[in-house]
Amino acid sequence: MLLKLYNKNNDPADLQRVIDLLNDGGLLIYPTDGKYAIGCHGLKERAIERICRLKGIDPKKNNLSIICYDLAAISEYAKVDNNTFKLMKRNLPGPFTFILNGTTRLPKIFRNRKEVGIRMPDNPIIREIARLLDAPIMTTTLPHDEDDDPEYTTDPELIDEKYGDLVDLVIDGGIGGLDGSTVVDCTGDEPLIVRQGAGELLE
Repeated sequence: MLLKLYNKNNDPADLQRVIDLLNDGGLLIYPTDGKYAIGCHGLKERAIERICRLKGIDPKKNNLSIICYDLAAISEYAKVDNNTFKLMKRNLPGPFTFILNGTTRLPKIFRNRKEVGIRMPDNPIIREIARLLDAPIMTTTLPHDEDDDPEYTTDPELIDEKYGDLVDLVIDGGIGGLDGSTVVDCTGDEPLIVRQGAGELLE
């Protein structure tokens, strides 16, 4: 099912429908500041397990990521020292994933790895959903084969055609990008760029 949302002035009933779906453990496809992504309520373990199965992710071997609305929310779910806080403040919202040590507020499925990826995309639609949900959103890129036409990861109507049966709702937020986020590991003494993506890190 496809739901059109805009950068601002959305119908509150449409937004509430998305929040209810996430609170009920549903899966959602939505725009970010790069690629479209798939996610669920970040504190509902069954929904997270459903995404891991869909993507073929082993949470014991792969870091899982969450979207937070703001820096205050990030500090609830990840351990943030002063230098990392300043680094994130300079770069967020933006196309970055910061790998941090998680806190016990996260479900056990995250604590298998002790680390969590933190996203705060520069996209008003998903940030507003995170704000209204008042909880983190577990997030991962869409499953895709290298042979796939890129439009199946950027065009919401084609995304709905391909993945609509696997999730409960696809948000149409316009044409998406092809670039992933820049991944920055902040668990060591110095921040380390693990993958260069759309974001240029301001150190």
